[in-house]
Formats: sequence, C-alpha cells, structure tokens
Amino acid sequence: MSVPADTSRPMTDDELADVYRDLHANPELSFQETRTAAMVADRLAAWGYEVTTTIGGTGVVGILDNGAGPTALLRADMDALPVKELTGLPYASSAKAVDRLGNDVSVMHACGHDVHVTCLLGAASQLAADRDQFSGRLMVVFQPAEELGSGAKAMVDDGLYERFGKPDVVFGQHVAPVAAGVIGMHDGLAMSASDSLTITLHGRGGHGSRPETTVDPVVMAAATILRLQTIVSRETAGTETAVVTVGMVRAGTSNNIIPDTAELRLNVRTFDPKVRERTLAAITRITQAEAEASGAPTPADVDHTDYFPPLVNDPEAMGRTRAAFVDWLGAGRVVDPGVLTGSEDCGVLADAAGAPCVFWILGGADPALFAAARSLDDVMQVVRGLPNNHSPHFAPVVSPTLRMGAEAFVTAVRTWLPPTSAIGAG
Repeated sequence: MSVPADTSRPMTDDELADVYRDLHANPELSFQETRTAAMVADRLAAWGYEVTTTIGGTGVVGILDNGAGPTALLRADMDALPVKELTGLPYASSAKAVDRLGNDVSVMHACGHDVHVTCLLGAASQLAADRDQFSGRLMVVFQPAEELGSGAKAMVDDGLYERFGKPDVVFGQHVAPVAAGVIGMHDGLAMSASDSLTITLHGRGGHGSRPETTVDPVVMAAATILRLQTIVSRETAGTETAVVTVGMVRAGTSNNIIPDTAELRLNVRTFDPKVRERTLAAITRITQAEAEASGAPTPADVDHTDYFPPLVNDPEAMGRTRAAFVDWLGAGRVVDPGVLTGSEDCGVLADAAGAPCVFWILGGADPALFAAARSLDDVMQVVRGLPNNHSPHFAPVVSPTLRMGAEAFVTAVRTWLPPTSAIGAG
C-alpha cells in the first residue's frame, strides 16, 4: 500500500479507514507480519521517524527525538489469528497461511490488531505533524506475536532497550465490543495471566471392529476433557478465578481406525500465582491419571507452550492519564471495566523497562446498539450479544473507532511529554 504524498499532516479519517481495510483484508499470523511491518516502516520513515525493522523477528520501532523531555512508548500488536472470517464485509479476509505447526489455515484479524496498528499510525502521523507542540521522545513499537504471548519478550530479548533506550511510560490499548467512543480503564491488576498447553495422549491403534486389541486415545481424550472441567468447578474456590478451556481436539484419520494418539490444546486464565500453580498441576495430574486408568502404553506428554504474565496498570500513571481522558471525553465515557480474564503481553514491555504501564480498552462496537441502555446491566446485555474478540464474526465499526484510538494515544502522550513552552521556560 503506497504512502500518501503529503506526509506533513496527520492522516485523515478516510486514510485511516483505507489503511484499516487494507490490513484487515491482508492479515498475517504471528512472526509472519512482514507485509504489515513493511507498510508501517514506510509510513513512519515518511513522517520523519528513525525506523528499525526485524526487532524480535518482525517488529518495527520508530523513534522521534523531539528535544529534552521524557520518553513515551506507544505499542500496537500486528498479528492475526488462524480463523476463517465470516463477517461478510466487502474487505473480509480470504487469506491463507501455514501456521507454526505446519497446518494450512485461514487467517483473520479476529482480535482487532488491525485496529491497533491503524490507530497507532494515526497517532504517529499526528504527533509528527505537531512536534512543535511537545518536547521529548516518542518510541512507537509495532509488535509481532501478541497472540502467542511471546512477541513483546522477543523484542526485549533482541535488545529493544539496549538499542533504543528505556521509556518513562508504556501506553497500549485493545479494541473490544463495547460502544465506540468509550474508554475502559482499570488500575492495578487489569488482565489475567494466560498459559497454553499441548497434551498428547498415547494409545495403541487398531481396527475399529476390534477395540479390545487397542488402547483408544479418543476415549481417553474425551474422559480427560470432561475431568479437566472439574478443576474450576470442584478444585477452585468460589472466591478464586480460573478458566480452563480445551480449544482443540485432534485424533484419527478415519471412522473405523482407532489412532495411536490424540492431541488436546488448552488455555488457562488465572490472576493469583498460587491458583495458577495449582491449576497447572491439576491438569498434569488429571491427564496422567486418565492415561494410567486407560492402560496407556506410555504416560501423556504435557507441554507448556505459551505464557502471558498478568497485566498490571500503574495506579498513579493511570490516574494522570484518566484525568486527561475525562477532560477530553467527559466522565461518562471513561469507565472502569473491572478486572478482565483476557490477556495481553504489553505489560512485558513495561516490566522490562521498569516503567509504568497504562493500558486501556478501546470501544469498537456501533454506539447505536447501546442507545437504549439505561444501566450497566443493560450495557452488559448488549455486549454479551455481540461477536467477541476471536470470533469469526468480530468486526469493529470503522468510525468513530479508528479516530478515537488515534486520539487516545495522542492524548495519553500529551499527559507525559510537556509542551515545548514548558521546556523553554525552564
């Protein structure tokens, strides 16, 4: 996608929409975001940023030095999901790719990272055009592989802060199915830890007509799936939180062949480290017990593949940013969504820098859907009826979501980087 000829002004709403639709139609899986990264790098360079690519694989960093003052890091994630899009949008994705396990999959921006990239580009263009109004340093980070929980760590491990310096604050946002025009902010522990596991159950295959000669891993998998649900219902106190999801089951190639193995892929969400440790131990215990009870020839393999730490927002930095958002939007449009069981690795960037994290939720649903809501219960009823992140039907509205997301970043930066006149007065 070409870079506009006029790079001296902020992106217009139409340009934001064009970029978003292009990204949405051309999604890329984790650590495969080469097209997205190239487009981002070209635009940042045209706006005067010092650009470095291939950080942590496919990550992009843009630096705009603008005099004395603090450094603000603005982050957007770029990767899409192995989901077949069913939105029916004219710019819907028909992309295909090979995932990290070698599977041919459909690809969709089912989590809204195309929104995140577009909003950060919009903010980067506006801040570059308005550089006479603030003093300090911008570090815009376009991160790969958030969906794997490893993209932020990959960038840090690749020398992000040794090469570009540490920020004084880290800003990030995530679009969600709440009304566009609303910002959600929660101090302290804001999002859960996430663990992904792959379980391989080993049986002994054979003919479907003679099951007595086999050890059926499909039956073993079914029993394991059901028993895993008791971790939350019977081993986790009502005052604690844990979510255990079996998101994939794979076994066999034919209806009359009992296979040798069955594979499960799990995801676990927790807030308390002790609950996390206990939940992960229970998964292993139940899996191995089911394998033994089934007479499996070998124990199951339980592989821990991905991990997101909890995301914790700094209360003082959040308060400072919230006040600016309230001045911008009004108190009624800045809400507290509470602690969320979704997960994000943006906090890794803040933790590694020793900087405060300020992460908020960006409304992306049609505001008209919420017009009749008169209470929080009414709002939540609407939200529950909307396609959520990771759904093949997830489709944020273009306007006002994109402009709101760009302005949110700009507003946040201006709470941290002082106006040029303040530096001159010093």
